[in-house]
Formats: sequence, structure tokens, C-alpha cells
Amino acid sequence: MAHLTFYEKPGCSGNARQKALLRTAGHTLDVRDLLSWPWTAETLLAFIAPLPASEWFNRAAPRVKSGEVVPETLDADTALTLLLAEPLLIRRPLMQCGERRMVGFDVAQVHAWVGLGAHAPAPDTPLEGCAAMTVHGADPHAIRYTPST
Repeated sequence: MAHLTFYEKPGCSGNARQKALLRTAGHTLDVRDLLSWPWTAETLLAFIAPLPASEWFNRAAPRVKSGEVVPETLDADTALTLLLAEPLLIRRPLMQCGERRMVGFDVAQVHAWVGLGAHAPAPDTPLEGCAAMTVHGADPHAIRYTPST
């Protein structure tokens, strides 16, 4: 199995579910706080540069949800400046295994990359975002979403 560096927002229920799925599949994690990590342009770009700048953003971040920050209107330099100044805006999780990096948690991509085991959720199962949920154990089928209000 793989050993991944997993950058999360502490307390994010979506990240908790993602970590549970990875651990259930037998992977080990080095979990780091995305919000307090000493990001530089170079270290952050190593994760996000392959994607269009609009996909660098956490769509659940308050400033994005309110319309104050509209990722589709930003050039890469402006987007990077915003992300470095306010890491809450960074799409998460950021994951690294060896030299390969990934942004977000697309089930099909993660499964193709490191594998999620026989109990992997359906590829269209949404696992990004901080939806409120209750974790009932390590079995990914025992983890359910409780929609937030």
C-alpha cells in the first residue's frame, strides 16, 4: 500500500471521510494542516499548476460561496496570491505520494492512483467539501453524510 502526505483542514468532515477511505484501503497517512503549512509559490504550484486556476479553489470557502472571490475571473498570478494569503481558499485535500501530487478527492482518480480497495465508493460519490457527516467507523460504507443546514 501507499504512504501519502495528506494536507487537510483540521476538523473538516469531508477530509475525515477521505482519510477513513484511504486508511481502510491500507494506506498510511502523514496528515498535515493545510491552513498553517508554510506554503510558498513553488510548493503550492507543485500541486495546483497542472490544473486551470479556477480549479485551485475550495468552492465551499466563505469568500467563494459569497461571490467575493470568483475563481473563473482570476488569472493564475492573482489566484496564487490569494491562495497564499488565505489558505482556506485552497481546494482540498492536497495529497502526495512520492513525486506524484493530487488536488481534491475524485474517487475514480484516487482509486486509479493508489487504489481504494474492494469497498471503494461509486466513482460518482461526492467526497469533496465539508458536508457535515457522522463517522461511525473505519468501514467507508458505515460513514454517512448528514446534510448541514
